[in-house]
Amino acid sequence: MLHNLYESLDKKYPEMVDIRRYLHQHPEVSFKEYKTAEYIANYYKKLGIEVRTNVGGNGIVAKIYGSAPGPTVALRADFDALPIQDEKDVPYKSTVPGVMHACGHDGHTATLLVLAKALHEMKDKLTGTVVLIHQHAEEFAPGGAIAMIEDGCLEGVDVIFGTHLWATTPTGTIEYRVGPIMAAADRFEINIQGSGGHGAHPHTTKDAIVIGSQLVMNLQQIVSRRVDPIESAVVSLGSFIAENPFNVIANTAKLQGTVRTFSEDVRSQIETEIERIVKGTCIATDSTYTYAYHRGYPAVVNHKQETDFLVKAAENVTDLSKVTEAAPQMGGEDFAYYLQYVPGSFFFTGAMPANEANAYPHHHPKFDIDEKAMLIAAKTLGTATLEYLSVQKSEEAAV
Repeated sequence: MLHNLYESLDKKYPEMVDIRRYLHQHPEVSFKEYKTAEYIANYYKKLGIEVRTNVGGNGIVAKIYGSAPGPTVALRADFDALPIQDEKDVPYKSTVPGVMHACGHDGHTATLLVLAKALHEMKDKLTGTVVLIHQHAEEFAPGGAIAMIEDGCLEGVDVIFGTHLWATTPTGTIEYRVGPIMAAADRFEINIQGSGGHGAHPHTTKDAIVIGSQLVMNLQQIVSRRVDPIESAVVSLGSFIAENPFNVIANTAKLQGTVRTFSEDVRSQIETEIERIVKGTCIATDSTYTYAYHRGYPAVVNHKQETDFLVKAAENVTDLSKVTEAAPQMGGEDFAYYLQYVPGSFFFTGAMPANEANAYPHHHPKFDIDEKAMLIAAKTLGTATLEYLSVQKSEEAAV
């Protein structure tokens, strides 16, 4: 069946490109992907595939039933865009001002839609069920995954696979990892309340900018001096706002940042350490503060058995030149939630443009992918699906 699947996907590749480019031109940000969800649902309806809409919000779940009962494999793709201005000079440039697909979710969607079409055409040869999860709002916590799970998208699912097109990895490469592959992604906010005044009389003030600056430096000691160096962690300040006239000492300052970890213990430690440092700094400067720590997605932790299975499946895929172990990424992904409920694996599909000068990182205004990576992703996900259904069927027959 793999030969038939690959042949079908090869023929449908132009359609995959067309879908991706249409979605790229018509992006919608997290939690507002109404037209994108409608597009996905209509695609399945035209094929005669069972589809459920408004799953956990804007999510879509479609199901392909084989000719006989068997295991259930879920495949997931996200479809939200980012509030970024598209600066590429390409025919399929975003037509929506200030919004673009800068992370490849358009490619994820096109990949899964066309793979679903190919699997649907061979459903009479399938034993089991394929669940196609099209998830909204991956880019903005709390994300769409947890809401879709709560709305039943994983009911009856035995295993789940997902991939991320990775524009900084050469096309033709699949990267996998057993255990943590992407980090927990949290954010925090600190508001410093000082006492402003005239710039000519600093001794009468409690300068919120100076206090905030001390705080920035003090927070850098968390990872370097308080976290076990064997563990991985990041504490980054991304915003420091204390806007005043040039001759006014700031009354308040607002700092925002992100924390990335793999260990839940380290995650909790850093949450506590930040407040301890903020409190100590403010006591030393006779100022006050408010502190809020927002837990985002947990770490993406792949299951060993399913990842080993995926690797063996990927090694059979045509168009692949390398299947290699990935280094852990500090980026976050709410695919993590699916893996807390069912076994599975999340992997990276290399999608670096042929011209490396155009290999911009994810979330960059000029981000783009090598569209051939979608075909590789579809073949890898499709191979894992067919082989899982086949292997489980054989094991049940042996019993």
